[in-house]
Amino acid sequence: MHISEGVLSPAVLGGGAGLAVMGTAIGLKKLDYEAIPRVAILSAAFFVASLIHVPVGPVGLHLVLNGLMGLLLGWVAVPAILIALFLQALLFQFGGLTVLGVNTVVMAAPAVFCFYAYRGLLRRPGTAAAVGAFACGATAILLSGLLVAVALITTGQSFLEVAELVLLAHIPIMIIEGIITLFIFLFFQKVRPEMLEGIYA
Repeated sequence: MHISEGVLSPAVLGGGAGLAVMGTAIGLKKLDYEAIPRVAILSAAFFVASLIHVPVGPVGLHLVLNGLMGLLLGWVAVPAILIALFLQALLFQFGGLTVLGVNTVVMAAPAVFCFYAYRGLLRRPGTAAAVGAFACGATAILLSGLLVAVALITTGQSFLEVAELVLLAHIPIMIIEGIITLFIFLFFQKVRPEMLEGIYA
């Protein structure tokens, strides 16, 4: 879901950069010193999951795990995703430095949204929490796809077909990410409940 360099207009790039800076500032303010190892692990997981991707026009299809990061980190997901995207751009030329802000917003904003949207469900026992976990993973991908589409269409109407392709191509990834987020959530519930402490804070 990386948007490549040279695609977006300067206005979209500037807006994305500004939003990314604000989100990162909020995330760093909420970052607890003791949570840094957990944040680092999740940022590394995001980094690795995004390495294998299939290029589709100006974007790439791959696992994102932003729903899982939002579920576990809330606002702290923004700097965690920013760092992973920065390293991907620097080391592998995925996306690029000029689109770093937009790509961060595309992946981190849905993560934060899902944290607040589904936290009530995730706090409940049994099936409700499982539904919330699946929805968190799936919704984050849906919203990321929509944000990519908005960024492309805002740049120019010529990208309308590409935006539609992005949304359609991410439907199976929504389901896959929902299932992955569900299983990881259930695993943490049983084995490492301290990983879920942000949900109950």
